[in-house]
Amino acid sequence: MSIHIVALGNEGDAFHQDSRPSGLIRAYLGRSPLVSGDESSLLLSASGAAARPVFTEYQASAFGNVKLVVHDCPVWDIFDSDWYTSRNLIGGADIIVIKYNVNDKFSFHEVKDNYIPVIKRALNSVPVIIAAVGTRQNEELPCTCPLCTSDRGSCVSTTEGIQLAKELGATYLELHSLDDFYIGKYFGGVLEYFMIQALNQKTSEKMKRRKMSNSFHGIRPPQLEQPEKMPVLKAEASHYNADLNNLLFCCQCVDVVFYSPDLKEVAEAHKIVLCAVSHVFMLLFSVKSPADIQDSSIIQTTQDLFTINRDPAFPGASQESPGNPPLRVIVKDAFFCSCLSDILRFIYSGAFQWEELEDDIRKKLKDSGDVSNVIEKVKCILKTPGKFNCLRNCKTYQARKPLWFYNTSLKFFLNKPMLADVVFEIQGTTVPAHRAILVARCEVMAAMFNGNYMEAKSVLIPVYGVSKETFLSFLEYLYTDSCCPAGIFQAMCLLICAEMYQVSRLQHICELFIITQLQSMPSRELASMNLDIVDLLKKAKFHHSDCLSTWLLHFIATNYLIFSQKPEFQDLSVEERSFVEKHRWPSTVYLKQLAEYRKYIHSRKCRCLVM
Repeated sequence: MSIHIVALGNEGDAFHQDSRPSGLIRAYLGRSPLVSGDESSLLLSASGAAARPVFTEYQASAFGNVKLVVHDCPVWDIFDSDWYTSRNLIGGADIIVIKYNVNDKFSFHEVKDNYIPVIKRALNSVPVIIAAVGTRQNEELPCTCPLCTSDRGSCVSTTEGIQLAKELGATYLELHSLDDFYIGKYFGGVLEYFMIQALNQKTSEKMKRRKMSNSFHGIRPPQLEQPEKMPVLKAEASHYNADLNNLLFCCQCVDVVFYSPDLKEVAEAHKIVLCAVSHVFMLLFSVKSPADIQDSSIIQTTQDLFTINRDPAFPGASQESPGNPPLRVIVKDAFFCSCLSDILRFIYSGAFQWEELEDDIRKKLKDSGDVSNVIEKVKCILKTPGKFNCLRNCKTYQARKPLWFYNTSLKFFLNKPMLADVVFEIQGTTVPAHRAILVARCEVMAAMFNGNYMEAKSVLIPVYGVSKETFLSFLEYLYTDSCCPAGIFQAMCLLICAEMYQVSRLQHICELFIITQLQSMPSRELASMNLDIVDLLKKAKFHHSDCLSTWLLHFIATNYLIFSQKPEFQDLSVEERSFVEKHRWPSTVYLKQLAEYRKYIHSRKCRCLVM
């Protein structure tokens, strides 16, 4: 008999990390007298990169002869990158432990908003322990107003932890340190109580099965084999950052050129990317007005750093394209201008690699004061209006994700005319877009806008064979690297659109969505649904979705008794029908054995154990 524990979260302090290898789970397994296993045998494997594993697996013995399997997952990204593994871990757990550090409020709220709803949907009467680890540091006094329940401090309050525990129906523990008292008696006592409850439940279920098997000593019923394992689809890794970063170097669709104070060209860029990360550039390019921003520091930074030159007598103006020449921007600060290429590369890569930016600037500016001055100007450019500059130091922000993931700021420009330089005409309506994003994210559109095609010189481009809703979902993926289809039909339409524009990762996302939706349907819903599964299979094959078509064939074979009764089953080709018959579940052999067993039972006038 075994017990499976899944531990989620990182109890380490994001701002005061030390080099200690021991965490909550490792400390418990090493100290508990009820758990046996030496140091070398506890750690079984680590899945993922060696520097940052997705989860660590421990195996030990508890209560003498009970196998204890623990999966410790410090990185919540497993719910984004490997949905199948995370679902199987949660679904197969007997006990779930959610850990967090009380001094890392940012990570706590990110987990609470993004991942706790996913865990709530996957829970199935499994006991949950929420462990708040650490002693609160620099905690501000809460507001004394009886109507105010907010916590203005930088720590996660006890109230917030208890509220989260109520949402999950969990047991809340505060562990101020990882010593023998908190680990062995406090946390260990609660965990071992739930371990005993899980063992009692498994023992009871085992006794029930044994009692049923012993109630009949005659001929045994046929054993139903397990269906074949469904093909596993692996999601394609995101190349969103690389696409936007490559846009800076390919020099396509450039609409702004930066010049030094002595009017020498320094760098080329794209308004849409700059405005997506900075309100300074929004103000500079008139996307927003000073009244919209209402932040004097941003307005002052814009005036101090940049000025726009529209002089027709500007050197080189005669060589510019007469149609829509790039906007000329003069950089007033000479030190900032000398580092502009590095700053633009930093912005295009997501504006989070602060240490690399500081190193690049230090190579060009020898004086440490000049380096600090330029870094502060970059921070002012990325400042959010109305808030204090939270970019405290470069090392703190080096571990954070790119700004695209937090703000999805390009979505602000989706289907809006601001800075748009192309308009798609679909079903009698228009959809504005931005060539720079389309070229960076879609190779087909890059060829269309930069080749000898009509679209390269036209502003209004008609789109055929796609609905407006589907094309907007397609653009949403290009702008934000994510999409959320309304259902299986919408996902299939989006898959067809992605195949038309050769965006393979979006195809994989749609495939995973369709598979997830079908897998979550109970048998009764599969039997009554109006969706033509065979038509879905034929569309997947026609649009070269090999992974989805193979999976659908296995799905039809696994649910043979349901789909064989539907009229569209006859539309399968000879080859597809042969595959389904070969891999059908339950098999014809089992059904024949079951018929013989039922015949024997009725001849003996006994009660059948199966039917």
